[in-house]
Amino acid sequence: MQKNPFKIEKGLAGDSGLHGKYKTTWVEESFDTEGEGREKLAISHTRNYIGTSVSAGRVTFFLFAMGLGIILIFSRIFQLEIIKGDYYRSLADGNRIRLLPIPANRGIIYDKFNRDLLKNIPNFSLAIVPQDFPREAGRRADILSQLENLAKINPVDVEALLKKYGPFSYQSITIKDNLDYDSALRLYIMNDVLPGVVVESGTKRGYYFRASSSSEPFIIPSLSHLIGYVGKLNDTELESNRGAGYLLSDLIGKAGLEKSYESELRGKYGRKKIEVNAVGKEQNVLATEAPTPGKNLIMSLDLDAQKIMEQLVTDTARSTGQHRISAFAMDPQNGEIIAMVSWPSFDNNEFANGISQKNYSAYLDNNDKPLFNRVIGGLYPPGSTVKLIVAAAALEEKIITSRATVNSTGGIEVGGTYYKDWKAGGHGITNVTNAIAWSVNTFFYYVGGGYQNFVGLGIDRLDKYFAMFGLNQKTAIDLPGENAGFIPTKEWKSRVKNEAWYVGDTYNVSIGQGDLLVTPLQVGVWTAAVANGGKIVTPHLVQKIIDPMTQKETRLNFPLKQIDNIAADNFAIVQKGMRDCVSIGSCKGLQALPFQAAGKTGTAQWSKSHPTHAWFTAYAPYRDPKIVVTVLVEDGGEGSIVSLPIAEKFLNWWGHKYLTPN
Repeated sequence: MQKNPFKIEKGLAGDSGLHGKYKTTWVEESFDTEGEGREKLAISHTRNYIGTSVSAGRVTFFLFAMGLGIILIFSRIFQLEIIKGDYYRSLADGNRIRLLPIPANRGIIYDKFNRDLLKNIPNFSLAIVPQDFPREAGRRADILSQLENLAKINPVDVEALLKKYGPFSYQSITIKDNLDYDSALRLYIMNDVLPGVVVESGTKRGYYFRASSSSEPFIIPSLSHLIGYVGKLNDTELESNRGAGYLLSDLIGKAGLEKSYESELRGKYGRKKIEVNAVGKEQNVLATEAPTPGKNLIMSLDLDAQKIMEQLVTDTARSTGQHRISAFAMDPQNGEIIAMVSWPSFDNNEFANGISQKNYSAYLDNNDKPLFNRVIGGLYPPGSTVKLIVAAAALEEKIITSRATVNSTGGIEVGGTYYKDWKAGGHGITNVTNAIAWSVNTFFYYVGGGYQNFVGLGIDRLDKYFAMFGLNQKTAIDLPGENAGFIPTKEWKSRVKNEAWYVGDTYNVSIGQGDLLVTPLQVGVWTAAVANGGKIVTPHLVQKIIDPMTQKETRLNFPLKQIDNIAADNFAIVQKGMRDCVSIGSCKGLQALPFQAAGKTGTAQWSKSHPTHAWFTAYAPYRDPKIVVTVLVEDGGEGSIVSLPIAEKFLNWWGHKYLTPN
């Protein structure tokens, strides 16, 4: 037995003044260590327990504050997870998951016989993604130094691009195009140690033609004005096309059909969803959406005709020393362009590959302006080719009939000024068909401005008919850069030159001189209108568009406008005058053709110190017109001598291909 020094004693603590409390005291009592006794517990001191001392108001405030805090916490969670969950999730995924564009193959352009006029060539480019490129100056400098050695880039230029296009954080900024394969491979191998640097694969345009699969590719320079070229978006194009889905490094049509049909040729981007690591390198492809290739264009142009026309033009340029020449052939029934040459031309491959400043300056400094499509953009006095319109107007207005004659004695004198004919002594008694055939100026002085008792059309009626044939309007050809031409009026001369309009001004306009200006294309359009009996066609180069995925063809429709104000009989008289030009007049050079043709020469004075411009326009066959050919040799002299031979040789080739039975 051991003694337990503790004993619990229950009783009232009256002396303490506290009700119902326990009092413990020291006692001494034994207990059984073998478990036979009960355990006793004693406390070595006396402890008093105090009742609740916090007021009910404080408890209520505490519970309110706790409830408010819980509400705020859950509100914030709701905002983060539900309301703005997608936003923050995208931010988080932006560091790990990205959507990359997959470029679409650009559509191909073919001639009317489905011969491709360009290629899509595999190409590598070096780019930087600003978001992944190091921000620490030393690290950036180190990477740029490596790129300078590997890819021959200028670090200063790269830093300028990064500063300019920094807001496009996840879009790649191309810093070098047309990487050779070995350089691209070396950079790709080093990809892991060059954060933010990517090697991108794509395609570039190759503007060349291959006669057969085994032949060497060659270019046809005159096609450059027609097909055009693509290039990188400039700042203006980037801003205006951003809503259309264009990216910073995109290509866009800059000229020719590449520009006119950009929306059809471009195609639609695909998308690739990838997972990237901490430095933005692709680790895993999560999903892919294939791109939609651009649509293909089928032109009305015949590649063989284009080559022949270019050869004839360049031969003339070499033999005459006159290098600025426009020539084209068109179907007068629907406006389809068969061939078009503006000379000199250029190599559009230089622009597609990124032309050097030196070569670009050479083009700009060339006085012959090879980048300029003079067929659609050049403005020239039309010379005697405009007499076709003047004759039709005079017949319709009953100023003359087919039998009316004028005595050409070499010119007329008005107010002390002598307006001469091109032939000394004149052409004698002349009617309208002879006046067209021999391009008799005196006849058109009469019918245009009048003389003595003979009342002519006058400038107001002339201007009305010029506008009817589209001389002050763009033809709406599917090429950029067309000019509208210019018709002078009394009001214009008074406002601009502060001068009155004189009858001499009307005489000049009546023979295609003075301030009247047209494009070669407009001359071809009014030649076609005479040939087809009064239809104003819309010239165009593209016949149809083909979807490469479905092979669905969409044939394009271009408007025709009928001139109802001129009777068919009057057009027939003008047609006969053009036929007489070949039979007995100044167009005799077409007599050797194996079919009947009709034509009109033109000689336009434009400078006292330069030779005249040489015009020629024609159509064939005479009874069933299928082709119009218009030629202008700037400073060429007489159209019958320098321009007609180009048309004659081309028509001869065309007849053998298109009119000879197989």
